[in-house]
Amino acid sequence: MIVLLGGSGFIGRHVEAALRELTPQDVVVLPRGEDPRPLTPKVVINCAGATRGRPGELVAANVVLVSRLLAMIEPGTRLLHVGSATEYGRVPMGPPVTEETTCLPVTPYALTKLTATELIRASEAEATVLRPFNVVGPGATMVGKLVRDLRAGGDLVVGGLELYRDFVDVRDVARAVALAALSDESLPPVLNLGGGEATAVRDLVSTLVELAGPGRRVTPGETAPEAVPWLCADATAAGQALGWRPEISLRQALQHAWEFTGEAAGQQDAPREPEEAGDE
Repeated sequence: MIVLLGGSGFIGRHVEAALRELTPQDVVVLPRGEDPRPLTPKVVINCAGATRGRPGELVAANVVLVSRLLAMIEPGTRLLHVGSATEYGRVPMGPPVTEETTCLPVTPYALTKLTATELIRASEAEATVLRPFNVVGPGATMVGKLVRDLRAGGDLVVGGLELYRDFVDVRDVARAVALAALSDESLPPVLNLGGGEATAVRDLVSTLVELAGPGRRVTPGETAPEAVPWLCADATAAGQALGWRPEISLRQALQHAWEFTGEAAGQQDAPREPEEAGDE
């Protein structure tokens, strides 16, 4: 049995789909706030958490929940936790980030995610933190907002155009989580999930405009003072441990995000859990 927390969130929904495609095992998706104590799963996957909110809310969603999970995980149960590349913070521009890179988080969200990672690493649980880099694709908040702005007409005002990020499709991330859940091998404590290529946010926006709104102008907006200039993954370890690599290109991810947002337009939004790591 595999227990999934946060299955109604952005990444969690895709993890559930990947699991159901790859395994006949029972996959139990717990509602938000429900603990896995009554169950004896082989694997617990934590996709629950929050990317936004006051510091106390972030601590409750990203740290306290993990602490509770560690307290109730039975010996022999594998814990997989979705972390965030923001845990690395400011890194030297140029070389890809490995799992051994020193973490220097610069936002409250990143700090709470790193705190959860350190709790997991200090525990005796059989646990792995999977750190997706910047997650795009159907349902991603950042790309979804750009798509909605394009559909509304007019020009785009986008901050952070000068930043560089390693964009990875949510379905590739979900597949990596599912592969980790199904692996019979011992896994490293932390695994980066990214494509190994840093793309300027300006180029992502240009590609989206080319696909969805030819002729629209893009005006630079304000860049947050805490924004990290560069972030790119070395995902060698994930390739070795899981036989994983991204399969969906950035262009495909943006095309699918455009189509997804069009299909969702006009549908009433259902209540959703706070977005989980990666959609930053």
